[in-house]
Amino acid sequence: QVQLVESGGGSVQSGGSLRLSCVASGFTYSSYCMSWFRQAPGEEREGVAAINEDGSTSYADSVKGRFTTSQDNAKNTLYLQMNSLKPEDTAMYYCAADRHCIGGLVESGMDYWGKGTLVTVSS
Repeated sequence: QVQLVESGGGSVQSGGSLRLSCVASGFTYSSYCMSWFRQAPGEEREGVAAINEDGSTSYADSVKGRFTTSQDNAKNTLYLQMNSLKPEDTAMYYCAADRHCIGGLVESGMDYWGKGTLVTVSS
């Protein structure tokens, strides 16, 4: 059974940091490209960060320079380090897996999704 389980969300003040984790199981993690998405209340889900097939990373313009994604294949775990958080970063954060590595920051390219972890940033 495929599972993606996010953790690490919480409430922080503006300027603070959080580290999200996503543990994968039920599929061959190293064969997939992984991404982070977020959805703020009343907004559409958007791509935040992705690890591409060649190991490079992609970021939404809104988080460049503040967020860093990485992974540990030995632990089947994806990470999102979020620094200098802003109130507009408040959202449910999801990790997603892409079998064909064509999705990147595009929601429609993902095959599996986690249930999300909530990040709230207060001013």
